[in-house]
Amino acid sequence: MTEAAIISALLTFLQRDDTTDADFNRLALEIFAYQFEHNLSYRRFAIQRGRTPLTVKSWQKIPAVPITAFKDLTLSCRPVEEISAVFMTSGTTGSVRGRSYHPTLDVWKQSMRLNFRRRFMAGTERIRMGILFPDNRALPNSSLAHYLTLAVAEFGTANSEVLVSADSGLELPRLFAALEHAESTGEPYALLGASYSFVHLLDEMQRQQRRFRLPAGSRILDTGGFKGQSREIQPDEFYDALTDMLGVPRSRCINMYGMTELSSQYYDDGNAVCPPVKSGPHWVRSRVVNPLTGEDVPEGEVGVLVHHDLAHFNCAAAILTEDAGVRVEGGFRLLGRVAGADARGCSLAMEDFLRAAQVTQ
Repeated sequence: MTEAAIISALLTFLQRDDTTDADFNRLALEIFAYQFEHNLSYRRFAIQRGRTPLTVKSWQKIPAVPITAFKDLTLSCRPVEEISAVFMTSGTTGSVRGRSYHPTLDVWKQSMRLNFRRRFMAGTERIRMGILFPDNRALPNSSLAHYLTLAVAEFGTANSEVLVSADSGLELPRLFAALEHAESTGEPYALLGASYSFVHLLDEMQRQQRRFRLPAGSRILDTGGFKGQSREIQPDEFYDALTDMLGVPRSRCINMYGMTELSSQYYDDGNAVCPPVKSGPHWVRSRVVNPLTGEDVPEGEVGVLVHHDLAHFNCAAAILTEDAGVRVEGGFRLLGRVAGADARGCSLAMEDFLRAAQVTQ
């Protein structure tokens, strides 16, 4: 299939609500064949694993790229000089950042819209939003900035606003004014942003001894977690604090699990219980594997998450993460970063990938 045919097939597939496992498998194999043909690094890795479009008959057997390969190699079917959008992972100054190449954002945007409408909006057409993260003009290579900018454009009311700035960080007077307006008028309000932005907000509210009771229908979306931040907070403590300080029930506090190396997101149905069950739309599948063998571990056992996202058609649809999880009915529970033997297994998988690719980038 050509790139244009892949994009057309995906846009149609994403819109459908009657897809079967066989439909997913068929399109996954077509995308694998496309990536095998046009992505040299990925093709060499697949061949080293004994996996080709002629031998692979199910999406579970499509080789998954270790997520750190996005930092070391150029993974793109389209030549990078023809790419219209590049999303980059966050990183400290001077560190190597992973890159995800998008020849068009049509599929990425459609994936976000359809999934966000169903999982976060849940029947509401538009809601006033406060965004605790810079927009895509400030961070043009951030997938999260693009995600939140699109959320406001598609689902926010006209008075939705970004409530952070490069100069001052959280713009607390404007944020508190918006929260007071929602509280006094009864208009539902949504706060969305990086998890750690909410920690800063909660700390400042505690310092100023401020509390709000947002009206029914209000909701919160956080993403990113707390690893590598100046302080960590346990999930139960975090969601209890959101309920206590903002009046939003834990069942309306949604965590979005996404990454630059994918084009789709996973959501839970609230955090009344942690860790919640996360799941994705019909165009993604997830496995929990032993990273040394790539084989699925039994349901209920901890392993490493592999995600297969059909919408990520240009780079690599299947990725081996460094996230620990356990498969349960309806999805998986995310348990944090891998450690011990699983961490070593992910490192070995990456070494195998680089050895097989044999390309100087």
